[in-house]
Amino acid sequence: MHPDSLPPAGGAFPSPLPAALPRIALLGTGGTIAASARDAVQLHDYRVTEGVDAILAAVPQVRELAEVHCEQLMNVESHEIDDAGLLAIARRVQALLDDDGIDGVVLTHGTDTLEETAYFLNLVLDSAKPVVIVGAMRPASALSADGPLNLLNAFRLATCAEAAGKGVLVMLNDRIGAARHVTKMHTTATDAFFSVEQGSLGEIAGGVVHFFNAPTRRHTVHSEFSLADIGELPQVDIIFDHLGAGTHLYRAAIAAGARGIVLAATGNGSLSPSARQGAEEAKRHGVAFVRASRVGQGVVTDSADDAVLGTIAANSLNPQKARLLLMLALCVTRDTDAIRECFRRY
Repeated sequence: MHPDSLPPAGGAFPSPLPAALPRIALLGTGGTIAASARDAVQLHDYRVTEGVDAILAAVPQVRELAEVHCEQLMNVESHEIDDAGLLAIARRVQALLDDDGIDGVVLTHGTDTLEETAYFLNLVLDSAKPVVIVGAMRPASALSADGPLNLLNAFRLATCAEAAGKGVLVMLNDRIGAARHVTKMHTTATDAFFSVEQGSLGEIAGGVVHFFNAPTRRHTVHSEFSLADIGELPQVDIIFDHLGAGTHLYRAAIAAGARGIVLAATGNGSLSPSARQGAEEAKRHGVAFVRASRVGQGVVTDSADDAVLGTIAANSLNPQKARLLLMLALCVTRDTDAIRECFRRY
């Protein structure tokens, strides 16, 4: 036996030190995952009552996966978050990612606007570290509450090496969603979030993270949008088109100072007579005009009218996500062709 392989005096090798757990920041913003109701069968009309520490305490298994740093940034229903709140979330997440002692971030969030925050972060965060947004469709007090397992799975995902570099991820109901693609498609079901056309990036089964796909559009470290260059976000309004719609909402948005309008149009971004007049009015006032679709799936294709009216096709972004991209594009440029190119890249 080689002398170096001999056991030390006492006859045994020391036990190897356990590997250090990854350090994950848990940032709380509220939502159903932090809510409770009067009794266990009440699944609506609940209130946000719990802080992020209480949410974590309900899932002790998380401590086996990571060393957790908890912060409560806000504690509200997600439909209460405004543009200033969105920027506050983004700036705090970026600060945590800039900390060399933090390996990833899990963000708890209400599901009503979760997809909007996720996509905004996907566009502005400058880090390849995992960022996972998680929520719940049932309050913590409910029978068969989905929040605890969603939170555990979010930490499984945030501590998975494969999650790095894939942009902001959404973890709900065992599925891994890409921030750009995932959207809420049911009002109350636990299986509410889907990426119908593009599919999920993967799933968690048997406690194991499985990735099957990866995002192809620009995000995070490949994005041209920087939080450092944003003081406040420009006003961009969404207008829903419908049979018999008038032009008053376009005039009102422009008069109120909107720098951009996103149309939730019929079909393939079709312009009704009133929408066409609205687009013409927007062009006269230098207001960017994006044609999205109210349909929910599919690509809004370029139109010959775009060159005439100065309109921009939203590609496959739904109206609420098209609004976020337009706001950020307007922080960089007012050139219609440059904004149009953003909708092709992101």
